[in-house]
Amino acid sequence: MDTKNLSAPPHAQSRVAANKHTNRRPERAGGVIHDNTRHTDRFTVIGNHLTQHPNLSGLAIGLGAHIQSLPAGHPVDIRSLTRRFPEGATRIAAALRELEAHGYLRRTRERVPGGRIVTRTVSCNQPGRGGAAGAVTRSEAGAVHEGDGEPGQRPAPLGPAATAGPPERRERPEPTEQRPPGKALPEVPRPAWPAPALLRAATDLLAGLHRHEPRLLLSARDTAHLAPGVAAWLERDVSPGAVGLALTRDLPSEGLRRPAALLAHRLTVQLPPLPPFRTPAPPPDVRHPLQTCDGCERAFRAPEPGRCRDCRPVPRGAV
Repeated sequence: MDTKNLSAPPHAQSRVAANKHTNRRPERAGGVIHDNTRHTDRFTVIGNHLTQHPNLSGLAIGLGAHIQSLPAGHPVDIRSLTRRFPEGATRIAAALRELEAHGYLRRTRERVPGGRIVTRTVSCNQPGRGGAAGAVTRSEAGAVHEGDGEPGQRPAPLGPAATAGPPERRERPEPTEQRPPGKALPEVPRPAWPAPALLRAATDLLAGLHRHEPRLLLSARDTAHLAPGVAAWLERDVSPGAVGLALTRDLPSEGLRRPAALLAHRLTVQLPPLPPFRTPAPPPDVRHPLQTCDGCERAFRAPEPGRCRDCRPVPRGAV
């Protein structure tokens, strides 16, 4: 009986309180509680790198999610987004620049076969990875989604901004696209003596053509190009009314795409000939008024009063 049982505890241990257990997570007073239901149709997979982006504004995150949920070809320009959302054009444009700066959008301008310039918008669901995972599908002037292409299509090459990953957040101005130079206007005739008054009259005539034909509203550059041609017509003794009639009559019924080119063609093709040379007419005889002779009181013509030819004294030495 003197042997002790060493395996028995010396005394009963107290129970650890539930709220002090080492494996228990601390409870939070607030926070979101998710009530999720699994989607089976009409849903879009969007990465948390966009929805929880630390540097994007809430409007930019919302627009990015909205654009990724749209089908390819849906318009995503500022005007369409302004009609869809209550935010103004300024805030929507700033949000689109944020998405473009972080690689979620790429916008370029291209000329379509019809001659119009449209904006191509590429939406990247994973910036820096979409070009290798899927293809780029394009639709005129609409959204172009990267990573949702059909199997067998070639992936579009990524630019340096997409392969380098999202850059640091910084505001940058909207990129401006310079208009390509248009086709040069045809040459017009030149006057032999380009007097300033003649060129001024030609410029005034061109500036007033739109009052008779609204489609002939010319720019200052086109007016300066066409003014010498009109001056050449005026130099040929053609009245301003006749020049205006020659330029405005029998215009095509379809829309004039280049009115200045049409006027330059008419000024060159329909240029009238030079007027014939005429010998200057001799000056008319001077007819003096009637005067009364101081000697014989007869009437005679002379520039000043005095004596007639018969009453004038004969100079000495005259026969």
